[in-house]
Amino acid sequence: MSVPQLPLALRYPPDQRLDTFVHAPEGAIELLRALAEGRVDARSDSTYLAGPNGVGKTHLLLATCAATEAAGRRAAYLPLAAAAGRMRDALESLEGNDVIALDGLDVIAGSREDEVALFDVHNRARAAGVALMYAARDIPDAIGLGLPDLRSRLGQCTRITLSPLDEDGRRDVLRQRAQRRGLVLEDAALDWLLRRVGRDLGGLTALLDRLDRASLAAQRRITVPFLRQTLGSGEAASS
Repeated sequence: MSVPQLPLALRYPPDQRLDTFVHAPEGAIELLRALAEGRVDARSDSTYLAGPNGVGKTHLLLATCAATEAAGRRAAYLPLAAAAGRMRDALESLEGNDVIALDGLDVIAGSREDEVALFDVHNRARAAGVALMYAARDIPDAIGLGLPDLRSRLGQCTRITLSPLDEDGRRDVLRQRAQRRGLVLEDAALDWLLRRVGRDLGGLTALLDRLDRASLAAQRRITVPFLRQTLGSGEAASS
């Protein structure tokens, strides 16, 4: 008996879509949308997202998977840290998808068995026309991979480099994500949050989820006094 497919919004968070990503590098969203829709030759190209934690790499991986499935194709997302100790089996189980997104490539660096498993799957996926996406904190040569052939393959990927958001970028993220939840963030409340929240995009989403629940429970608007009461006077990002 087949297992019912989960709705797209449950598999991939609604905030994490290609059209909700703020301040992407020029051409990046168009490239990922083309990849999702099968308009990129996966036999000759893969995609590599590089950047420090909290800049939106996971957002773009999940968003591309969501766009792939919205186009009627199959996608799979795997945080490689979750496959520790069974990397080859985990990677091989993803074969048959049109797009495979592998997050946290750094975790396999230095493990020859895992690196060989990824190298083998990379080659088979490319031969089968499967689009591969990788995400890591830095470029392939700088994350400690020991297998030269794997470094070479990853070095040939189309690279998208992400940087931390500046204050304008974080303001746009907070405002847009609040609007999608039906939350009204007054300028004073937005300024108060920006002085205290970190640059991590995942942290911004978690913070707005918390404020959304708190404002509904209290039946109050999100004002500076409400923020002080809900988050305290310390760093919002640490809550």
